[in-house]
Amino acid sequence: MNITLNGESRSIDAGLTVSALIEQLGYQGKRIAVERNGEIVPRSAHGETQLLDGDSLEVVVAVGGG
Repeated sequence: MNITLNGESRSIDAGLTVSALIEQLGYQGKRIAVERNGEIVPRSAHGETQLLDGDSLEVVVAVGGG
């Protein structure tokens, strides 16, 4: 199945959740925001939100600074 992740086409396993994708990308434990098809996915919904063929995702990692 294919999705667009941060503007780039990517092939992923069918049935993957947002949470599983975050883990595959190495972002678990980091402060991130996920947008799926133009809508923010709340952190509380990452584990139950399944990705579908053709989904467009933006994953933004928060970077602290001063």
